[in-house]
Amino acid sequence: MARTRTRPDPEPRRPRTVLLVLLLAAVALISIDLTGAGSPARTVAGAALGPLESGANRLLSPFGVDAFATRDDLRDKNAQLEAENARLRGMVASSDVDRTRLAEYDALASYATSADIETVTAHVVGVGSAQTFRRTVTIDAGTTRGVRRDMTVIGPDGLVGRVISASPTNAVVLLLVDADSVVGARLGAEHELGMLRGDGSLSGTGRLQLEALDRTAVPKVGDTIVSWGSRDGVPYIAGVPIGRVEKVVESPRDETAAVTVAPYVDFSALDTVAVVVGERSGS
Repeated sequence: MARTRTRPDPEPRRPRTVLLVLLLAAVALISIDLTGAGSPARTVAGAALGPLESGANRLLSPFGVDAFATRDDLRDKNAQLEAENARLRGMVASSDVDRTRLAEYDALASYATSADIETVTAHVVGVGSAQTFRRTVTIDAGTTRGVRRDMTVIGPDGLVGRVISASPTNAVVLLLVDADSVVGARLGAEHELGMLRGDGSLSGTGRLQLEALDRTAVPKVGDTIVSWGSRDGVPYIAGVPIGRVEKVVESPRDETAAVTVAPYVDFSALDTVAVVVGERSGS
């Protein structure tokens, strides 16, 4: 009697077939997703393959896999993370600026109190054009706050310059390092008198040249220089720190000395300044 060959049961293959169909459907959805939301192809595919997507999610969810996470979702999450990082970076940067400005405010307020003067605090909002061959800055304080021409301008580290023009909301300051700037100075412990002139440079290498009125008075390297002061404090009040002697080159034949002064103020990084508008009430 002949033996009947039994066919293997096809049921065990069905899960593999279903999984293959689901994976192909996933690839199809990802490809259609690239065409953009609202396209006809995406709409039809969503209706046709929606049940397959649900089945695939149920099948793969025990493994912690979201097979149909869209690129739009990932882009949105990345955008949110980038925005948060930008916000945090901005907070760190602004906090550094705020701390620096607060320290400058404190230094200026302390100096105004010790010198018994009234000041108006301002910020540098513009730098003069190099084509004018003048070293100036514009500050955000003007005549409405009491700022006038030929008033002394100081910074946290020392003398900055003088006001040469003012509008209701702004003023232009001629910097100490301008080549046309001339400032009376006192040098060293003996307070010898001299005249300072700028070299026109705004960089950290910008220097002042000192000419002592008494040619026999030769300053020493490291001597401090302060402002001599003008009559009625216009345009410069007395005693404001200017810098220190950096180099002295003597000429015995001419009985002179070329004196280079390094200013305390970094003119390339000016921010907070104060305009001296008068003496304190009751002084």
